[in-house]
Amino acid sequence: MKYFFLLLLFTTYAINGQSIKTDSITTRWEMFAYDMGNVLKGVGHSYTRPLHWQGRDWATFGYTIGGTGLAYLVDTPVNDYFGGIKDDVPKVIRDYGFKYGSPTNNYIITGLVYLTGLTTKNEKLRRTGVLLVSSASSAGLLQQILKSVVGRARPLSGLNKDTYNPFWSGDKDFHSFPSGHTVLAMTNAHAIAKQFKNIWVKTGVYTLGAIPAISRLWEGKHWFSDVVLGAAISIFTVESIDRYLDSKYDKKYNDNPKKLSWNLNFGPGQVGLNIRF
Repeated sequence: MKYFFLLLLFTTYAINGQSIKTDSITTRWEMFAYDMGNVLKGVGHSYTRPLHWQGRDWATFGYTIGGTGLAYLVDTPVNDYFGGIKDDVPKVIRDYGFKYGSPTNNYIITGLVYLTGLTTKNEKLRRTGVLLVSSASSAGLLQQILKSVVGRARPLSGLNKDTYNPFWSGDKDFHSFPSGHTVLAMTNAHAIAKQFKNIWVKTGVYTLGAIPAISRLWEGKHWFSDVVLGAAISIFTVESIDRYLDSKYDKKYNDNPKKLSWNLNFGPGQVGLNIRF
């Protein structure tokens, strides 16, 4: 199951391979050097974007904080629920949730996507690989820093959601906020789903990406708000680096404009958050 994303990408590009031209760089070594430069620059670009934020960007940031805060309010009942259904979840799904979100498996998959594009001199697939590697590196480093600084107790520690040990000293029971598995799995899912226009394909990709995130809840590794913030970090990082790569590659996966919008709706007895991208 964890290689579904690879199969989906390779099949699509194989079908369209006849119409895809290679870029102007002639050797694979030059391509590799160019692409790795874009990986590093893409990571740097994502970290410096807040220096250029304007009104809409700060509003999106506010929605993110608000959404995470709402999730924080229901952390305990949500985690109690998922902890209660843990034994009902098939083992194959639980194993997939753990393994796909691990850093090692993540970089195996993203690396294979990129190397396939490099070997075939397929610029679209190379660009996708660069987007995957740079987004995972940027978001992964950020979540590690946040985990260590915040030092939030994991649910399985037996401590409540309000227990913190800031500036993590080595105890992994205080390494909860945000969820690393969610960050890596949803970064891949968002970057890959953007390659397709078909809503059913997108839904399938996001569903497979969401399983590792949800698995953090029934395994007691993370609180609900850890997962929510992890997913938000993934989406924003991919969007930022993807826009940067528009100026570095001629080939794009589709011609749709890249837009990300949030709508926070309040009503009697309910709160709704819609994200469009």
